[in-house]
Amino acid sequence: MNTRARRRMLATAAVASISALALASCSADTGNADADAGASSDEQVTLSVTTFGTFGYDDLYKEYEDLNPNVTIEATNIDTGGNARTDVFTKIGAGGGLSDVVAIEEGWLGAIMDVSELFVDLRDYGIEDRKGDWLEWKYDQGTDAEGRVIGYGTDIGPSGICYNGPAFEAAGLPSDRESVAELLTGDWDNYFAVGAEYTAKTGKAWYDHSGFVWNSMVNQLDEGYYTADGELNIEGNAELKKRFETLGAATEGGQSAAEAAWDWNGGKSFVDSTFATLVCPGWMLGNVAGKLESGGGDASTGWDFADVFPGGATNWGGAFLTVPETSEHKEAAAALANWLTQPEQQVKQSAAAGNFPSTVAAQEELAAAATPNELFNGAPTGAILAERAKGVVAQFKGADDSVIQENVFGPPLSALDRGELGTQEAWDKAIALLNELVG
Repeated sequence: MNTRARRRMLATAAVASISALALASCSADTGNADADAGASSDEQVTLSVTTFGTFGYDDLYKEYEDLNPNVTIEATNIDTGGNARTDVFTKIGAGGGLSDVVAIEEGWLGAIMDVSELFVDLRDYGIEDRKGDWLEWKYDQGTDAEGRVIGYGTDIGPSGICYNGPAFEAAGLPSDRESVAELLTGDWDNYFAVGAEYTAKTGKAWYDHSGFVWNSMVNQLDEGYYTADGELNIEGNAELKKRFETLGAATEGGQSAAEAAWDWNGGKSFVDSTFATLVCPGWMLGNVAGKLESGGGDASTGWDFADVFPGGATNWGGAFLTVPETSEHKEAAAALANWLTQPEQQVKQSAAAGNFPSTVAAQEELAAAATPNELFNGAPTGAILAERAKGVVAQFKGADDSVIQENVFGPPLSALDRGELGTQEAWDKAIALLNELVG
């Protein structure tokens, strides 16, 4: 590991502890055959797996153990991607302790690539034979500068808009998903203009909090916090500043509910119409479902999912399964990760977690099935996400991308939500934090 990489690794681990805000976490008959590859002998093997957020793997673990009676899976799920990042880099810094299979989130994949030699080159376990399974850009994301492939792609994050139908009706807005898609088609100015109308008529917030909206706005740019060649791209970035000012004006106008990220008042805010819309990459649907139900809501609460996103197609998030070099069972771990990311399993994962697959065959199956999602008013969420995925290419993420999102922009945007800072003050605070934490 070079000195620069080690400095960044340690800095990432330190900064990650500041905030738990995070990006959570993303049909072939070959899956079962590949599962057997992990059981090349009758030797009993225990494999540890660490994921985060809502991965939807519980039933798949049981299925794999049934297919491979000599394999026992010990699973750990960390609540958020930010805390998972802290866990990974703390263990790397300590020199050990990583699971046999470790889920890595797209937002901190760049930092992992600085220490990619600490992870198994999956070409040694046949991943190149599956290269055509994935979207090309997804496979490329898991490949380091030396051509080593360190990640099996799980999901991607095409995005639509989650919205509450009864809340729309209370403002005199259309509530069927086709009309909502038409209403919100356009740029962010249009989204916030409809939000201003909604807030004026109801006195309630349009979106949950500024942080998630900001992340979506940044992800939509050709280049976000970093240029494609890895240079910081924030100070002096006129388009980024303009988007921040657009969001800031809407937030100062009362459109933000100032919710705590990932909590939503224990889910109650989904039930009492605290806010009307939520930016929803595929994996967010599972988070919403869990919180909605924990807040006492159900399908009758009126949440829906529209085939639209301000400014057009975008990707937020997605994950990979890696095998650390410290694993004592690399072949078995790679076989498990390979099986979990087969198209057949990705379809099952999507049903359990609401995320959207990164393999082409799984995407096509979800699009064709158009299965109604009962909790979202019968919306064919898989088919909608397949439509939202068209034309998506993930933005390059630099080594400190997630640090910038969570720890540089997160606190000022929260203060902006609470009315403690104005838009310019929030931007200035973000730049100060950027220079302090990233440099």
